[in-house]
Amino acid sequence: MKTRDFGRLLRAPGSRVALVALLVAFGFLGSRAIWDPDEGRYTNVALQMLASGNYLDLARHHETGHWTKPPATYWAIAAGVSAFGPTPAAARLPAALSFLACTGLAGWVARRLQPGTGALSALVFATMLLPFVAANVITTDFPLAACQGLAMAAWLETRFGTGRERGRWLLLMWAGFALAFLVKGPPALLPLLAVLAVEWLAPAPGAIRRRCWPIGLLLFAALALPWFVVVVLRHPGLLAYYLGTEIAGRIAGADLDRHPEWYGWLSVYGPTLVVGTLPWTADLWRALRSLAAHARRWRDPAVRLAEAPLLALGAWVALPLFVFCVARSRLPFYLLPLFVPLALLVARERQARDRSFPGWRLVGLWVALLLALRLAAAYWPTHKDARRWAEEIRARTPGMAIEEVVFVEDMARYGLHLHLGATVEKVSLDPQPKPMFGAAYDDDLLGELGEPERRVWIAKAARWPEIAARMTAAGYHLERLGEPYAGRLFFLVEPADGASGATGQPDPPEPGPESGGR
Repeated sequence: MKTRDFGRLLRAPGSRVALVALLVAFGFLGSRAIWDPDEGRYTNVALQMLASGNYLDLARHHETGHWTKPPATYWAIAAGVSAFGPTPAAARLPAALSFLACTGLAGWVARRLQPGTGALSALVFATMLLPFVAANVITTDFPLAACQGLAMAAWLETRFGTGRERGRWLLLMWAGFALAFLVKGPPALLPLLAVLAVEWLAPAPGAIRRRCWPIGLLLFAALALPWFVVVVLRHPGLLAYYLGTEIAGRIAGADLDRHPEWYGWLSVYGPTLVVGTLPWTADLWRALRSLAAHARRWRDPAVRLAEAPLLALGAWVALPLFVFCVARSRLPFYLLPLFVPLALLVARERQARDRSFPGWRLVGLWVALLLALRLAAAYWPTHKDARRWAEEIRARTPGMAIEEVVFVEDMARYGLHLHLGATVEKVSLDPQPKPMFGAAYDDDLLGELGEPERRVWIAKAARWPEIAARMTAAGYHLERLGEPYAGRLFFLVEPADGASGATGQPDPPEPGPESGGR
C-alpha cells in the first residue's frame, strides 16, 4: 500500500474509530493485578478447570463446587490463560474482546436502523466510561453483552432487512441467545422481551415464514441446554439450588445485599447512567427526552410501524431496565448490555442536531485520560491486590514451593491462584455443615490440619491467639512469618515433636491492629 493511500485510510472515520477501540480494549490490559474478590473468584475457577482437566463441573477448590454462573465465561478465561500464560492480561482477554465485539455491533446495528451513524455509534460506545471500565474487569457482564448484542443485531436484520437470508439471521439470533444463556443463564433472555414487544406492537409486513421460529428454538436448545442437562444429572439437587438461590434469590431475595432496598434501583442505576455514559451524558439526556416524545405518539399503530426502528431501540433499553429495577439484586455492570442501544440513541440525537463527530483531538485527549486512569489503578494501594499478597507471601517464604494458601475464618484471596500458582482454600474455625452447593467453607481447621500440601496459613491478627491455642492443643507447632500485612498474620503449621497433644504453646508477639482489610 502506498504511503498516500495508507494516510487516507487512517483519516477515514471508521479506521480512527477502530484505532480508538483497540487502544481502549488493550491499553494497559494487564497492568493492574487481579483484584479480589470477584476477579479472583472467576480466574480461580478457570484455573481449576485447567489444572483438573474437568471443564464440566465448576469448582473453586477440588473439594468444593462453584455453581453461581454457567461455564462460558470460565471457558473463555481458561482459553486465554492456556494460550498466553497465567497473567492478568490473558485472564482479561475475554472482556477486551467482548468490548471490541460490542463496538462493532453498535456500528452494525446503526447502519441498519439509522444509516449514516454507524461509525459514530461505534465511537460513542467505545468511549463511554462504563464500557471502558468493564473492558478491564473480569466478570460475566461483557461476554453477556456481546452475546446479547449479537442476538439483537441478528434479529434487527431479520426484522428490518430484506431478502431470503432473513430466516438465517433469525437462526443467528437464537444462536446468540444460546451463547448468552451459557454465560448467565435465564437472565440472558431479557432482550427477548423487546423482540416480542416489537413483533406484537409493530408486526412487519411480509413476516418470516413461521417455521423459522421453531427451528430457531430447536437450535437454541441444542446449543444452550446440553451442559445444564449433564451437570444436573451428575449432581442431584443442583437444579433446585440454581433455580431457587441463583435465579429466584437474585431477583426477589435480599440475601446477597446488593442494594435490595426499594430505592436501590435509583441509587445504583441513576449514577450508572449519568456517570457511566460520560462524555456523552448530555446527548443521551436529550435523546431520552426525544424518545419519550415519540413514545407518546405510539398509541397509533401506523406511527408505531413507521417508527419501528426507534421503537426497537426504546424497547431494547426500557424493558430490561424495568426488570433490573424491579429485581432486588442491583449492580452497575448489570446495565452494560444496554449501552449498545444507548450509544445508538446518542448517535441518532447528534445526527438530528447536525452534530456528527466531535473533534478528533478531543477524542484523543479523552482516550488518553481513560488510559491514564487505567494505569493509575494498577498502582492504587488496596488490600484487594492479589499480586501484592503474593509478593508478601514470597518475601516470607524464600525458596519454599507453596502448593496451597489457607485462609482461616477470612475472605479467601482467590487471585493468589494466578499470581502465586497455588490453590486457595477457606476453612472455618469450628466444624460447619457443608451443603452440596453454595458452601461457605471448604473445610474446618482441624480437618485441614491432616492434609499433606505445603501450605501457608493466613488469619486475621485479632484471632491469632485463639487459632494458635487450638492448633497447639491439637498437637501442632505454629511458626509466624514476619509482621502482619493488612491486619493478617502469615504462619506455617507442622506436627509437634513427640506427641499428638500439645508440646508447649507458641508465644507469639502481640498482633498489630487490623488495617482495614476484609
